[in-house]
Amino acid sequence: ATQTYLNDVALSAREASSLVRSAWASYDSSVDYGIASLQLPKVAACIAAGLPTRLYYVAFRNNAFDTHVQQGPLHQRLLTYAADAVHGFIRDIERLGHADRVSVLVFSEFGRRVPENTSLGTDHGSANVMFLAGKNVNGGHYGEAPSLTDLDEGDNLIYTTDFRRVYASAIDGWLRLNKSRAVLNGEFDTFPIFT
Repeated sequence: ATQTYLNDVALSAREASSLVRSAWASYDSSVDYGIASLQLPKVAACIAAGLPTRLYYVAFRNNAFDTHVQQGPLHQRLLTYAADAVHGFIRDIERLGHADRVSVLVFSEFGRRVPENTSLGTDHGSANVMFLAGKNVNGGHYGEAPSLTDLDEGDNLIYTTDFRRVYASAIDGWLRLNKSRAVLNGEFDTFPIFT
């Protein structure tokens, strides 16, 4: 049974890889994604090809945002690259006629501490921001901004909104699965983010 399962997984992976290669080979776009496209053109190609995937995940390579030294200029550059790539992706999805079907969730797995370290950077912290973008996103600020002066004992921001509320909003409000409780192993109030 285990060997059959592993063979099925391998076959499925080969078939999916072939579909992605085919989608990418036939994709053409004049949209500028900036210096670091973050593989977002490949996601657009898969969407344009009609692949049935509902969620795509891309990331900066090599932990690019894991900066601790001389952080100011580098962080600004990385944020510009990310913003350009997301902007290009949204424009490309609009060009492809899929703006009603696609939303983007931008997040980081770690936040930053408030005080600067001795190397002109900041160290990993506990709170962060998340962004949602797309035609069906009700723009605005959700949740309460944390204080930059009232910190915990480790100089971390004290978060004001559980990130799982954003995930619950995406699971139930965008994907319309009504499964956030099971996925997140708990009940989390959603935000009225999606039209």
